Amino acid sequence: MSFQPKFTNQQETRGEVHAFSGPEWLVGVGFRCWLAGYETGDITCWENGWNTFNRVLGPARAKRAVTELACWVRATRAAAARKIEYNALDSRRFCADECMAMSLIAASQDHRCPAMQACALALTGSDTVDPVIDAANAFADALDEADYRLNQEIVAVLIASEARSHGFGSHGGSLSVPR
Repeated sequence: MSFQPKFTNQQETRGEVHAFSGPEWLVGVGFRCWLAGYETGDITCWENGWNTFNRVLGPARAKRAVTELACWVRATRAAAARKIEYNALDSRRFCADECMAMSLIAASQDHRCPAMQACALALTGSDTVDPVIDAANAFADALDEADYRLNQEIVAVLIASEARSHGFGSHGGSLSVPR
């Protein structure tokens, strides 16, 4: 399965939120690829993730970021008291868990401890989130060093869009990632 998304800008059009590039998109795609790789054992998932990070950040910055991404996803899976959901690698949308993962990294970059705790608890369904938060901080630091910061407002729009697409809001809409 090949994952070759196009890079354009984030935009809102007719109630749909498109995150085609940028830090939020990169974190969501990376989280998805690493979860899929751990769950399926298919190295292609990780290769797709690595290729995406390498293309966006360059090889030196991608190496550290992907190392920390892998540690964060592994810690998240180990702490999880439930199955963490993710969409197919070629999906045009991010699911609620992928959005929550983006929110955790955004909170980490902004040093918002209560928000980080809440995101980690929601993502894992477990009270044992200290290793998840530690690993999220290391990944967020790697993204910071690569000058790649998530925008809390964009993450909030992505989460709201996902909720609306499942009937939790008054307006229809979905988070889309181009093929």
